[in-house]
Amino acid sequence: MSPPPERSSCKQNALTPMNSPGREFTQSEFNGEERSILLKLAHESIESALEKREISLDPPSPHLAELRGAFTTIYFRGQLHGCVGFVFPVTSLYRTIAETARAAAFEDTRFAPVTREEAPELEVSLSILSGLQPIRAEEIVIGRHGLLISQHGHRGLLLPQVAIEHAWDRVTFLEQTCRKASLPPDAWHSGATSEAFTAEVFGDGESK
Repeated sequence: MSPPPERSSCKQNALTPMNSPGREFTQSEFNGEERSILLKLAHESIESALEKREISLDPPSPHLAELRGAFTTIYFRGQLHGCVGFVFPVTSLYRTIAETARAAAFEDTRFAPVTREEAPELEVSLSILSGLQPIRAEEIVIGRHGLLISQHGHRGLLLPQVAIEHAWDRVTFLEQTCRKASLPPDAWHSGATSEAFTAEVFGDGESK
């Protein structure tokens, strides 16, 4: 069994434009066909849960079978309606997308579960994570790096696009990640561990 998905902040209130600042930092790893497969899988996973039927979670290619962390964010009529992900690579990317899509739709306690009526109007955004690497504060690039800060059993994560959406500078991004971890905002330079990752972000309606 996979460990429970970890919730991200997902402070967006509306769909993130696919040409938003910061996306130029991300080199595409997934081609148009792979993106389409993963987005279709996310929708199918939600719909199959509503219909109480099973779907195959066997990855269709070695690339999509790789162990990867990922977050699935769903929107309804332009408004955030759920965001759940695995920070660490615990299963194949293909299965991770299916599991996090269902969790975002039905287990994000900030929102009511998705209904049959809402499902056809959902829009999906996927964030495929790289591995975590230790990083110094001065090395952080806004728009490129997401952050995971941990100390004394507390852990907080913010995706790369969050800093762009809120126009945060490097220090504010660090402070806000500390707050997400329920740590003092200056914990990043007083003993907390800072790790960074990158994310390839794509969603419904994006040009291939």
